[in-house]
Formats: sequence, C-alpha cells, structure tokens
Amino acid sequence: MEGLTFFIGLIGNIISVLVFLSPVPTFWRIVKNKSTEDFECVPYVCTLLNSSLWTYYGIIKPGEYLVATVNGFGILVESIYVLLFLIYAPTMMRNKTGALFGALDLGFLAAVVLVTQLALKGEIRLDVLGVVCAGLNIIMYGSPLAAMKTVVSTKSVEFMPFWLSFFLFLNGGVWAFYAVLVRDYFLLVPNGIGFLLGAAQLLLYVIYRNSAKPKKNTASSGLEEQQREPLIISVD
Repeated sequence: MEGLTFFIGLIGNIISVLVFLSPVPTFWRIVKNKSTEDFECVPYVCTLLNSSLWTYYGIIKPGEYLVATVNGFGILVESIYVLLFLIYAPTMMRNKTGALFGALDLGFLAAVVLVTQLALKGEIRLDVLGVVCAGLNIIMYGSPLAAMKTVVSTKSVEFMPFWLSFFLFLNGGVWAFYAVLVRDYFLLVPNGIGFLLGAAQLLLYVIYRNSAKPKKNTASSGLEEQQREPLIISVD
C-alpha cells in the first residue's frame, strides 16, 4: 500500500507541475503584447497563497513531503506570474494585484503561520491549518466559475485556457485518490470538488470550442479597454 501511495503521489506531483506551468502560453502572450488584456490576477494571487500554505502544511505534517515539494515549486512559478501582472497590467489592475498580494500572500500567510506556531500545538495545529488549506483550495478550484458563466454568455472559451482546465481536472482526480489512500480528508474534499469543476469546464469546451469569438468594439478607447471588467480564468 505504501508503494501505491508513493506512486500515486508522484503522479500527482507531475500533474501539479503541469498545472502550475499550464498558464505559460497565457503569460507568453502577456509578455509579447506587453499587456494583461482581459486576464485576471486573482487566480494567481490565490494560488500563490494556496501553494504557500500547503507547503507549510506538508512541512509540519509527518510523511507529507510530496505535498511540500510540489507546492514549493508552485510558490516559485506563481510568484513569477504575479510579478508579470505587476509589470504589464494597466494601472488599476496593477494596484489591485499589489493590494491583493500584500493582503493575502504576505499579511494573511504571516498571520496563519504566527497563530499556528504560537497559539496551537500538535494535532490541533494540523487540523486548523488543514481546514484553512482546504478552504483556500476550494476557492482556487472555484475561481473559474465566473469564467464559466462568461463562456456561456459569450459562447467563447478564449479567456478560459483549455490546458489549465484539463490539468486541473486531472490534478483534482489524482490528488483525491491519493487523499483516500492516506486518509487525509483535508486533501480529499477540495480535490474532489476540483475534479468535478474541472469536468464541468471540459464539458463547456466540448460545447463551445467551435463557436465564433465575440467581436470587440474597435472604436473603444484605451481607457474603456482598461476599465472593462476582466474575465477570471482557471487557477494553477
């Protein structure tokens, strides 16, 4: 059983790496165009926080080194994504990104670490941290819901990258199976939800992948383009 658990965890790590790297084409587009266009910073800021907390969870819980290592890689990758938003986003989005990064990835993370280290011990510390991590993981997996609504209303999947949705689907399934093997419900619940949401996103791709892209109003001013509400894409 230990051999199977390690094997499934290793597969989960590989898929998680692919999840973290799947937005690379999106960010290549951002760098090439020197603009974040209609892409939203929230999934990347939240995923950075999520990776940081799961790394912490994997470090303090015995035997969860596979969770710690892959999320440590996630910290590096998501930090780069957030940095690119700070460089290429319009002023309003740049300010929003900086504020969210400071509040969540610095402030909230520091508060969780301090509280769990100074006020909690043993199993209680792990339980509280596990609940926090599971809650954030559900938010991470749920962040594409707004994009899914946009896909239905515009009949376009342009701003919901396929590979990110596909790897989130695989990632949720594999880690849910791993959680069953190690009997870790903090891993099972969010990843089970992620598996179902990933399946829903793939279903939307099947339905709308051949639909025409929505037409943009070429007469819109640059200010109007910056003030338009961005679409939330899937997180890594």
